[in-house]
Amino acid sequence: MADMLARASSGLAYPERFYAAASYVGLDGSVSSVKQLSSKFSNDTALLLYALHQQATIGPCNIPKPSAWKPVEQSKWKSWQGLGIMPAIEAMRLFVKILEEEDPGWYPMPSNSVPEPAVDVQINSTKAEPSVENEASFGETNTMSTEEGHLTETQDKDVVLEDPNTVSVYNQWTAPLTSGQPPKARYEHGAAVIQDKMYMYGGNHNGRYLGDLHVLDLKNWTWSRVETKVVTESHETSSPATLTHCAGHSLIPWDNKLLSVGGHTKDPSESMPVMVFDLHTCTWSILKTNGKPPISRGGQSTTLVGKSLVIFGGQDAKKSLLNDLHVLDLDSMTWNEIDAVGSPPSPRSDHAAAVHAERYLLIFGGGSHATCFDDLHVLDLQTMEWSRHIQQGESPTSRAGHAGVTIGENWFIVGGGDTKSGASETVVLNMSTLAWSVLTSVQGRVPLASEGLSLVVSSYNGEDVIVAFGGYNGRYNNNVNVLKPSHKSSLKSKIMEASPVTDSVSAVNNATTRDIESEIEVSQESKVREIVMDNVNPGSKVEGKSERIITALKSEKEEVEVSLSKEKIQTLQLKEELAEIETRNTELYKELQSVRSQLAAEQSRCFKLEVEVAELRQKLQTLETVQKELELLHRQRAVASEQASTNAKRQSSGGVWGWLAGTPPPKT
Repeated sequence: MADMLARASSGLAYPERFYAAASYVGLDGSVSSVKQLSSKFSNDTALLLYALHQQATIGPCNIPKPSAWKPVEQSKWKSWQGLGIMPAIEAMRLFVKILEEEDPGWYPMPSNSVPEPAVDVQINSTKAEPSVENEASFGETNTMSTEEGHLTETQDKDVVLEDPNTVSVYNQWTAPLTSGQPPKARYEHGAAVIQDKMYMYGGNHNGRYLGDLHVLDLKNWTWSRVETKVVTESHETSSPATLTHCAGHSLIPWDNKLLSVGGHTKDPSESMPVMVFDLHTCTWSILKTNGKPPISRGGQSTTLVGKSLVIFGGQDAKKSLLNDLHVLDLDSMTWNEIDAVGSPPSPRSDHAAAVHAERYLLIFGGGSHATCFDDLHVLDLQTMEWSRHIQQGESPTSRAGHAGVTIGENWFIVGGGDTKSGASETVVLNMSTLAWSVLTSVQGRVPLASEGLSLVVSSYNGEDVIVAFGGYNGRYNNNVNVLKPSHKSSLKSKIMEASPVTDSVSAVNNATTRDIESEIEVSQESKVREIVMDNVNPGSKVEGKSERIITALKSEKEEVEVSLSKEKIQTLQLKEELAEIETRNTELYKELQSVRSQLAAEQSRCFKLEVEVAELRQKLQTLETVQKELELLHRQRAVASEQASTNAKRQSSGGVWGWLAGTPPPKT
């Protein structure tokens, strides 16, 4: 029986898609083509497209910097130089992505067509049959074989197909079988959960912004589309609210409503819009706000903290990256721009954000035009101060376009990627200890290793589950994947170790007694669910094991109460030590002030002494001069006396000899 290898694909793959895009904008390397590019797009977009084209076709910039007398050539050189050593295939992908955002209609395709990767199909038959690709496939390539007339398909070994009514595997991604009409494949969409239903809105498909709203019932995994309408906002404005298709926005559940914040649109406004969807009336309207709203942007992070939305970063309509911070108070509907202290994260978009203990905002990863980040920043929402902490464990790789959800004190990060490949591992950050760990990983180009996917957390059969949807990894997808994290080795086990409170103080937050009690209650509830799920099998009798479960729970409750008492005692001891330290600090401060006063008096006295010493030195120099003059006068006087004595002797001796010689003495 002969083997035959067929190859199925639809749409243009890279690099053909890049060359088609370059031909569409008129980039052929000539000067006239660059001028044509500037006439179609804004200056910033034209420079970026030019630089990406040079990076993809030539490589990194290694030409000398043009003269300042040529500003246009210098701007082109700076744009190209700024891409660094970006790989050519990544430059091609970004070139096409930017073109799709600027001109969605550049590549005419049917609205329902999805660019699929090449699929290898092996047919064990003498007659070639058409290849079929399953929309629910999760591997980069799928292999089909015909055995006795039936098609069998191999799935990715890291993603398990589940019965639609069960999610039984812990810490591993599963693919539930969904029913109903699924949404169109997309990425950069928004998703949120309200009452066990995942609402999915907007996104980007093949460069076209979407504005449809779909809902997935997480109890029976059934898709349905929500027919929406737009209403006039209220009596405060007479202009009707227009619902624009968008991508890169944030979808936030709030008071049985959905808030769509920001996002990239075809015709962006000056300020960032906030749309609200009423689940009862199925209507969209514009949220009326006060204060100065942020500028229009997409790819920002929006975090619900209490009754406020915290907005950070993103990319504006001019493709400029941002790192500003804004807060929307949902009670007063007032915007406030926050000028935080410390070193904020560098400008970025497509990052992930989470809040811990209703006080600390964590920012992880994100990307700029030329690189991706792996840094972790923490903002204290009480002091509004940025800080960076040392990360423990296996730090994740640089990535952008990832998604994250929190369960308790754990922050789950899925998807994203750098300029080379997608991130295949699902990582978890303990937000109290800032310790990273890898929960699971997948192999190959699967939807979970995509950028722009959505991630939500919900409850399924009494247990927390994480639901991922969509994304882009060379192809757009609309797959649903579910992960059920295990609650074993949770906070309870950490408290049972009775670790010193001082160690926890050095982490992100200072644990208070109220926080410990609430977290222990969460741990107890999780443990109850684990015991029930691990011991109750289909067809077994729960009554036969209830007594053992109750005994175990009582024992654990007593242990937790003992641990809680220890924690309270340690907290009181720390408070007493802190009070003693503050008292000692006050006394030392008083002593320091006294020493400073004494030091100031001594300095003044020393200064006076230095002045007196200088005056005495001056007098001493004067005395030395007078003494030298006196000694000189004494010497002169002695010399004069000696001369006078000598002359007298000579005169007296001359008269005697003259008398003997008969010479008369001289007249006086």
